[in-house]
Amino acid sequence: VLLVCGFTIAAARQPSGFDSIRDTISSLAALGATDRWIMTTALAGLGACYAATGFGLRPAGPVGRTLLVGGGLATILVAAFPQPAHGNAVSHTVAATLAFTTLGAWPVFAARRRTGIPLLTRRASVTATAAMFALLLWFVLEVNGSHRGLAERCAALAEAMWPFLVVVSSRLATRGIDR
Repeated sequence: VLLVCGFTIAAARQPSGFDSIRDTISSLAALGATDRWIMTTALAGLGACYAATGFGLRPAGPVGRTLLVGGGLATILVAAFPQPAHGNAVSHTVAATLAFTTLGAWPVFAARRRTGIPLLTRRASVTATAAMFALLLWFVLEVNGSHRGLAERCAALAEAMWPFLVVVSSRLATRGIDR
């Protein structure tokens, strides 16, 4: 919710030359962007949600949980190190690369044998990681292309949805145990 509302509202506040298909989420929080606080706040909140989920998702494997927390902290750093009005900031690129990579990798390390949680099985986790890395590859290939904003949004949305789906899956699977 934070991610989608953040990039939708922030994009609506930009001047007429902004294009969500072409322009990145980071450009919405860049120095000089109109109401950059909207996307900055959404990114920081999203990062906090990743970290909280990593700390609380006990059924997941410990390495996966650690990567999810790390991805959350890296997402907070993405918000803390904005892109300049023109050009690129190395600190932002490093934070974004770390965030995208750890958030794409965490599912495969979170898989557990015999948890009874469908989205924490090896098959589901490997599939999720493969799908997220495929979307990241698309984003990398579009870095100078006309669809880089769309590619980034697809990758970011997949990475934001997977922890949510795993939590829902975990709650549903353990619901019968709690009674």
